[in-house]
Amino acid sequence: MQNLKHSALMFIAVLGLQAEAASVWKISTETKHLYLGGTIHMLSASDYPLPSAYDQAYSVADKVVFETDITALNQPYFQRKLQDTITYSDDTKIHHILNKPTYLNLFQYLQSRNITSESIEHFTPSGLSLLLSMQELKQLGMNQIGVDAFYAEKAKQDQKAQAWLESPDEQLRILSSLNQIDPNDLINYTLEDINGMADSLQALKLSWRNGQLDSLAKQQLNELQQSYPTIYHTLIAERNQNWLPKIEQLINTAEIEFIMVGALHLAGPDSLLQSLKSKGYRIEQL
Repeated sequence: MQNLKHSALMFIAVLGLQAEAASVWKISTETKHLYLGGTIHMLSASDYPLPSAYDQAYSVADKVVFETDITALNQPYFQRKLQDTITYSDDTKIHHILNKPTYLNLFQYLQSRNITSESIEHFTPSGLSLLLSMQELKQLGMNQIGVDAFYAEKAKQDQKAQAWLESPDEQLRILSSLNQIDPNDLINYTLEDINGMADSLQALKLSWRNGQLDSLAKQQLNELQQSYPTIYHTLIAERNQNWLPKIEQLINTAEIEFIMVGALHLAGPDSLLQSLKSKGYRIEQL
């Protein structure tokens, strides 16, 4: 699920401008340290080159750590498992489980994008949320690999060690768990996000590129947490808590790691940065 946040939570892009700061932090104890960076999972061609802080952290890292095994996500066996996760295997249709106002909202959106309702009927709510968000981002020019895929490929070429915080199967379980949430909440939130995406994307890009986490939280997380707390907990808060002990273990290794996660995992009161700070680690922005 490489993130599917919001569902576009993992798909915020960046400007091609240099900035005084970036979404990369050095996390230190008295004797050990690693780097923690916020990623964007889809980019446009103009978003490269990335801020220099990413190369700075990558160049000194012995190992790069991602949310999940990015190479495995592109393998045919995983794509088959993903397809099974995001579509119904029986006669269930999306219009069977949405209430009338939500389905009307969805139908109007599909008409505005020249998408037939028949083409999406077999998707689960989480699958449809992911599909619509990715299609919208591609329409807005976000059709290039993101920060994490860029560095995964670079690490492969450089023969640098890679690891991850979640297995691909764990990401599929998270994606599937979203179907336990009220489907009307998930689809309505996705449509709200999509409808404002064209207007908000540039501000989101700038906040990410400058490492302005307060702005990022205000733009994306606050409304999600207040209006759709279950989605927020599933996609952000719970995963952060699951990752935290793994990151602490990595801090105390002899190696220097560069950990890259979706930028929204570093913003807001439940963020990894706030949790690490509360545990006494030194936090320095590059």
